[in-house]
Amino acid sequence: MGVACYIACMITGDQLCPVSWRSTPGSFVGLMTLYESNYIRLGWLAGDLETLSGAYRSRRPDDCELRLTVLERGPYTTGLLLTYLFSTEATAPQWPPAPDLMIRIYHDARVAEAHHFGQVGGAGSKVRPIDASQSLAARWTRNMMLNKWLEYCVDRGHRFADAFDRPRPDALGTDQLTPYSG
Repeated sequence: MGVACYIACMITGDQLCPVSWRSTPGSFVGLMTLYESNYIRLGWLAGDLETLSGAYRSRRPDDCELRLTVLERGPYTTGLLLTYLFSTEATAPQWPPAPDLMIRIYHDARVAEAHHFGQVGGAGSKVRPIDASQSLAARWTRNMMLNKWLEYCVDRGHRFADAFDRPRPDALGTDQLTPYSG
């Protein structure tokens, strides 16, 4: 009984401890918090981020197709490309995928960082290393955009591979998730 009371006291008492740092927008600490939020929101879309491989798409009748492609995988990191397909096959030359957002997931730290926007170069592309000269403000801008976009996609009903209970391919409708190859 004494140990249980001590543990309960430590858990509830911890909330009353003064915070020795402040996470302010634009700060490095705030950026790390944003990376953590990106990881959580990406998990809402894709389930277990450590088991993703290949390419996935999510189609909603009232929204554009959302595509997630795993570009590279390491023991502690995964590189992804997340993009909307604004066009159909007939309009493909007019409307390229956008925003073509490169994301690096650091599994051990449970954070996800938006690296850059833009065309990557197709199959076999690798995630480019971050340029050390990139400013904190530029990282904030990219990652705030990713954070808000992930929330928007979830609100619109998008989901990729559900790591907990993947539906049978024959049971999928046009508004549900499907693995994508190609």
